[in-house]
Amino acid sequence: MTNLRVLAIDTSTEACSAALLWSDGEAQLRFELTERSHADLILPMIDELLAGAGCRLQDLDGLAFGRGPGGFTGLRIAAGVIQGLAYGAGLRVAPVSSLAAVAWLAREPSPQPSPARAGEGAGPPASARAGERAGPPASARAGERAGTPSPSLLGEGRGEGILVCNDARMNEVYWGCYRFDAAAPCVPVVLTPERVGPEANVEPASAVRHFAGNGVSRYPALRSRLESAGLRFHEGLYPRADAVARLGEQMLRIGDTVDAAQALPVYIRDDVARPSRLAVTGMS
Repeated sequence: MTNLRVLAIDTSTEACSAALLWSDGEAQLRFELTERSHADLILPMIDELLAGAGCRLQDLDGLAFGRGPGGFTGLRIAAGVIQGLAYGAGLRVAPVSSLAAVAWLAREPSPQPSPARAGEGAGPPASARAGERAGPPASARAGERAGTPSPSLLGEGRGEGILVCNDARMNEVYWGCYRFDAAAPCVPVVLTPERVGPEANVEPASAVRHFAGNGVSRYPALRSRLESAGLRFHEGLYPRADAVARLGEQMLRIGDTVDAAQALPVYIRDDVARPSRLAVTGMS
Protein backbone atom coordinates (compact mmCIF):
# COMPACT_ATOMS: atom_id res chain seq x y z
CA MET A 1 0.00 0.00 0.00
CA THR A 2 1.35 3.42 -0.95
CA ASN A 3 1.77 5.77 1.98
CA LEU A 4 0.20 9.19 2.03
CA ARG A 5 2.60 12.13 1.97
CA VAL A 6 2.45 13.76 5.40
CA LEU A 7 4.31 16.59 7.13
CA ALA A 8 4.20 16.28 10.93
CA ILE A 9 5.46 18.29 13.89
CA ASP A 10 5.58 17.93 17.67
CA THR A 11 6.58 20.57 20.22
CA SER A 12 4.68 19.24 23.24
CA THR A 13 7.79 18.62 25.40
CA GLU A 14 11.41 19.78 25.41
CA ALA A 15 11.80 17.73 22.23
CA CYS A 16 11.16 19.77 19.10
CA SER A 17 10.78 17.79 15.89
CA ALA A 18 9.45 17.77 12.35
CA ALA A 19 9.14 14.85 9.95
CA LEU A 20 8.18 14.27 6.35
CA LEU A 21 6.62 10.90 5.51
CA TRP A 22 6.77 10.17 1.79
CA SER A 23 4.77 7.82 -0.38
CA ASP A 24 7.56 5.20 -0.37
CA GLY A 25 7.23 4.82 3.40
CA GLU A 26 10.46 6.64 4.30
CA ALA A 27 10.31 9.38 6.94
CA GLN A 28 12.79 12.24 7.16
CA LEU A 29 13.25 13.54 10.71
CA ARG A 30 14.55 16.72 12.30
CA PHE A 31 14.86 16.53 16.09
CA GLU A 32 16.39 18.75 18.78
CA LEU A 33 16.09 19.06 22.54
CA THR A 34 15.46 22.58 23.75
CA GLU A 35 13.76 24.25 26.68
CA ARG A 36 12.53 27.45 25.03
CA SER A 37 13.56 27.59 21.35
CA HIS A 38 10.71 25.64 19.75
CA ALA A 39 9.32 28.69 17.97
CA ASP A 40 12.75 29.46 16.49
CA LEU A 41 13.48 25.89 15.41
CA ILE A 42 10.28 24.43 14.00
CA LEU A 43 9.85 26.52 10.84
CA PRO A 44 13.47 26.07 9.68
CA MET A 45 13.06 22.33 10.29
CA ILE A 46 9.98 22.30 8.05
CA ASP A 47 11.73 24.35 5.36
CA GLU A 48 14.71 21.97 5.35
CA LEU A 49 12.51 18.92 5.04
CA LEU A 50 10.51 20.32 2.13
CA ALA A 51 13.62 21.59 0.37
CA GLY A 52 15.40 18.27 0.83
CA ALA A 53 12.44 16.42 -0.66
CA GLY A 54 12.06 18.91 -3.49
CA CYS A 55 8.37 19.41 -2.77
CA ARG A 56 5.86 22.06 -1.81
CA LEU A 57 3.14 21.91 0.81
CA GLN A 58 0.62 21.57 -2.01
CA ASP A 59 2.27 18.27 -3.00
CA LEU A 60 1.33 16.71 0.35
CA ASP A 61 -1.76 14.68 1.22
CA GLY A 62 -2.12 16.20 4.68
CA LEU A 63 -0.57 17.44 7.89
CA ALA A 64 -0.30 16.01 11.41
CA PHE A 65 0.70 17.51 14.74
CA GLY A 66 1.15 16.45 18.32
CA ARG A 67 -2.01 17.91 19.82
CA GLY A 68 -1.03 17.16 23.40
CA PRO A 69 -1.27 16.78 26.22
CA GLY A 70 1.94 18.61 26.96
CA GLY A 71 3.49 21.98 27.73
CA PHE A 72 1.01 24.75 27.10
CA THR A 73 3.44 26.99 25.21
CA GLY A 74 4.64 24.14 23.02
CA LEU A 75 1.12 23.02 22.18
CA ARG A 76 0.14 26.53 21.14
CA ILE A 77 3.23 26.77 18.92
CA ALA A 78 2.44 23.51 17.13
CA ALA A 79 -1.23 24.36 16.68
CA GLY A 80 -0.44 27.83 15.36
CA VAL A 81 2.12 26.56 12.86
CA ILE A 82 -0.12 23.77 11.61
CA GLN A 83 -3.11 26.08 11.28
CA GLY A 84 -1.09 28.49 9.17
CA LEU A 85 0.26 25.73 6.91
CA ALA A 86 -3.16 24.11 6.55
CA TYR A 87 -4.87 27.39 5.66
CA GLY A 88 -2.22 28.30 3.14
CA ALA A 89 -2.13 24.94 1.35
CA GLY A 90 -5.74 23.85 1.83
CA LEU A 91 -4.73 20.66 3.65
CA ARG A 92 -6.57 18.54 6.19
CA VAL A 93 -4.98 17.96 9.60
CA ALA A 94 -4.65 14.87 11.79
CA PRO A 95 -4.42 15.81 15.50
CA VAL A 96 -2.34 13.03 17.08
CA SER A 97 -2.02 12.28 20.78
CA SER A 98 1.50 13.08 21.95
CA LEU A 99 1.23 10.27 24.51
CA ALA A 100 0.21 7.77 21.83
CA ALA A 101 3.22 8.88 19.77
CA VAL A 102 5.53 7.87 22.64
CA ALA A 103 3.69 4.54 22.94
CA TRP A 104 4.28 3.92 19.22
CA LEU A 105 8.00 4.60 19.66
CA ALA A 106 8.15 2.18 22.59
CA ARG A 107 6.98 -0.62 20.31
CA GLU A 108 9.28 0.52 17.48
CA PRO A 109 12.55 -1.49 17.67
CA SER A 110 14.72 0.96 15.70
CA PRO A 111 17.33 2.97 17.66
CA GLN A 112 16.35 6.40 18.93
CA PRO A 113 17.96 9.52 17.45
CA SER A 114 20.96 11.14 19.05
CA PRO A 115 19.34 14.56 19.43
CA ALA A 116 21.13 17.80 18.70
CA ARG A 117 20.75 20.42 21.37
CA ALA A 118 19.37 23.81 20.38
CA GLY A 119 22.16 25.77 18.73
CA GLU A 120 24.16 22.72 17.66
CA GLY A 121 22.15 21.87 14.59
CA ALA A 122 22.22 18.72 12.55
CA GLY A 123 23.10 18.58 8.88
CA PRO A 124 20.40 18.89 6.23
CA PRO A 125 18.28 15.78 5.79
CA ALA A 126 18.98 13.37 3.00
CA SER A 127 16.90 13.72 -0.15
CA ALA A 128 13.58 11.90 -0.37
CA ARG A 129 12.14 13.16 -3.64
CA ALA A 130 9.06 11.57 -5.13
CA GLY A 131 10.00 8.54 -7.18
CA GLU A 132 13.30 7.99 -5.41
CA ARG A 133 13.71 5.30 -2.79
CA ALA A 134 16.69 4.76 -0.59
CA GLY A 135 17.21 1.73 1.59
CA PRO A 136 16.20 2.08 5.25
CA PRO A 137 19.07 3.21 7.49
CA ALA A 138 20.37 1.49 10.56
CA SER A 139 19.42 4.43 12.77
CA ALA A 140 17.43 7.67 12.89
CA ARG A 141 19.74 10.37 14.16
CA ALA A 142 18.72 14.02 14.12
CA GLY A 143 18.42 15.05 10.49
CA GLU A 144 18.42 11.50 9.06
CA ARG A 145 15.74 9.11 7.90
CA ALA A 146 13.52 7.33 10.36
CA GLY A 147 13.07 4.01 8.60
CA THR A 148 9.90 2.08 7.89
CA PRO A 149 8.65 0.44 11.11
CA SER A 150 9.61 -3.16 11.67
CA PRO A 151 6.77 -5.68 11.91
CA SER A 152 8.45 -7.09 15.03
CA LEU A 153 6.28 -5.50 17.73
CA LEU A 154 6.57 -5.61 21.47
CA GLY A 155 5.41 -8.99 22.70
CA GLU A 156 5.94 -10.35 19.16
CA GLY A 157 2.71 -8.75 18.01
CA ARG A 158 0.57 -9.93 20.91
CA GLY A 159 -0.61 -6.40 21.66
CA GLU A 160 1.02 -5.82 25.01
CA GLY A 161 -0.04 -2.54 26.61
CA ILE A 162 2.20 0.50 27.05
CA LEU A 163 1.85 3.12 29.79
CA VAL A 164 3.13 6.59 28.89
CA CYS A 165 3.87 9.21 31.57
CA ASN A 166 4.98 12.66 30.41
CA ASP A 167 5.90 15.47 32.77
CA ALA A 168 3.04 17.92 33.43
CA ARG A 169 4.96 20.17 35.84
CA MET A 170 3.21 21.17 39.10
CA ASN A 171 4.23 17.77 40.54
CA GLU A 172 1.96 15.95 38.11
CA VAL A 173 2.20 13.75 35.02
CA TYR A 174 0.10 13.31 31.91
CA TRP A 175 -0.53 9.61 31.43
CA GLY A 176 -2.45 7.08 29.39
CA CYS A 177 -2.27 3.42 28.35
CA TYR A 178 -2.27 2.12 24.77
CA ARG A 179 -1.95 -1.05 22.73
CA PHE A 180 -0.97 -1.59 19.11
CA ASP A 181 -2.22 -4.73 17.37
CA ALA A 182 -0.26 -6.50 14.65
CA ALA A 183 -3.15 -6.10 12.21
CA ALA A 184 -3.14 -2.30 12.64
CA PRO A 185 0.33 -1.31 13.91
CA CYS A 186 -0.25 2.44 13.53
CA VAL A 187 -3.67 2.62 15.17
CA PRO A 188 -3.46 3.10 18.94
CA VAL A 189 -6.03 1.24 21.02
CA VAL A 190 -6.76 3.31 24.14
CA LEU A 191 -6.68 1.17 27.28
CA THR A 192 -6.83 4.09 29.74
CA PRO A 193 -8.01 7.58 28.73
CA GLU A 194 -5.50 10.42 28.97
CA ARG A 195 -5.33 11.88 32.45
CA VAL A 196 -3.28 14.30 34.53
CA GLY A 197 -2.48 14.01 38.21
CA PRO A 198 0.15 13.17 40.83
CA GLU A 199 2.43 10.25 39.99
CA ALA A 200 0.93 8.33 42.91
CA ASN A 201 -2.38 8.23 41.01
CA VAL A 202 -0.92 6.48 37.96
CA GLU A 203 -2.47 3.02 37.63
CA PRO A 204 -1.55 0.99 34.53
CA ALA A 205 -4.23 -1.07 32.86
CA SER A 206 -4.04 -4.81 33.45
CA ALA A 207 -2.73 -5.48 29.93
CA VAL A 208 0.22 -3.08 30.32
CA ARG A 209 3.69 -4.65 30.26
CA HIS A 210 5.81 -1.62 29.27
CA PHE A 211 6.15 2.03 30.24
CA ALA A 212 7.87 5.12 28.84
CA GLY A 213 7.85 8.89 28.88
CA ASN A 214 9.90 11.83 30.11
CA GLY A 215 7.86 12.00 33.31
CA VAL A 216 9.23 8.69 34.55
CA SER A 217 12.81 9.87 35.05
CA ARG A 218 11.57 12.88 37.00
CA TYR A 219 9.66 10.77 39.50
CA PRO A 220 11.95 7.96 40.71
CA ALA A 221 9.26 6.53 42.98
CA LEU A 222 7.02 6.02 39.96
CA ARG A 223 9.69 4.12 38.04
CA SER A 224 10.49 1.98 41.07
CA ARG A 225 6.82 1.12 41.63
CA LEU A 226 6.24 0.17 38.00
CA GLU A 227 9.41 -1.90 37.70
CA SER A 228 8.53 -3.68 40.95
CA ALA A 229 5.26 -4.62 39.29
CA GLY A 230 7.21 -6.29 36.47
CA LEU A 231 6.84 -3.61 33.80
CA ARG A 232 9.71 -2.88 31.42
CA PHE A 233 10.92 0.73 31.11
CA HIS A 234 11.80 2.17 27.68
CA GLU A 235 14.14 5.03 28.52
CA GLY A 236 14.78 8.26 26.65
CA LEU A 237 11.56 8.44 24.63
CA TYR A 238 9.92 11.76 23.77
CA PRO A 239 7.00 12.51 21.46
CA ARG A 240 8.61 12.58 18.02
CA ALA A 241 7.33 13.84 14.69
CA ASP A 242 8.03 10.66 12.73
CA ALA A 243 5.72 8.77 15.11
CA VAL A 244 3.14 11.56 14.76
CA ALA A 245 3.44 11.21 10.98
CA ARG A 246 2.87 7.42 11.08
CA LEU A 247 -0.19 7.70 13.31
CA GLY A 248 -1.43 10.77 11.44
CA GLU A 249 -1.12 9.02 8.09
CA GLN A 250 -3.63 6.41 9.23
CA MET A 251 -6.00 9.11 10.50
CA LEU A 252 -5.78 10.92 7.18
CA ARG A 253 -6.41 7.68 5.31
CA ILE A 254 -9.72 7.03 7.10
CA GLY A 255 -10.81 10.68 7.22
CA ASP A 256 -10.30 11.18 10.96
CA THR A 257 -9.15 14.75 10.40
CA VAL A 258 -10.05 18.37 11.03
CA ASP A 259 -9.78 21.56 9.04
CA ALA A 260 -7.32 24.31 9.92
CA ALA A 261 -9.66 26.14 12.30
CA GLN A 262 -10.20 23.00 14.38
CA ALA A 263 -6.52 22.05 14.69
CA LEU A 264 -6.48 22.85 18.41
CA PRO A 265 -4.39 21.74 21.41
CA VAL A 266 -5.71 19.23 23.95
CA TYR A 267 -4.57 20.42 27.36
CA ILE A 268 -6.28 17.84 29.65
CA ARG A 269 -5.68 20.15 32.61
CA ASP A 270 -8.66 22.50 33.04
CA ASP A 271 -6.86 25.30 34.87
CA VAL A 272 -4.38 26.06 32.09
CA ALA A 273 -3.92 29.62 33.29
CA ARG A 274 -3.22 28.76 36.94
CA PRO A 275 0.44 29.49 37.79
CA SER A 276 2.39 27.17 39.99
CA ARG A 277 3.13 28.36 43.52
CA LEU A 278 6.73 27.42 42.88
CA ALA A 279 8.98 28.76 40.19
CA VAL A 280 8.57 26.72 37.01
CA THR A 281 11.58 26.37 34.76
CA GLY A 282 11.52 25.31 31.15
CA MET A 283 8.33 25.08 29.15
CA SER A 284 5.01 25.29 30.97
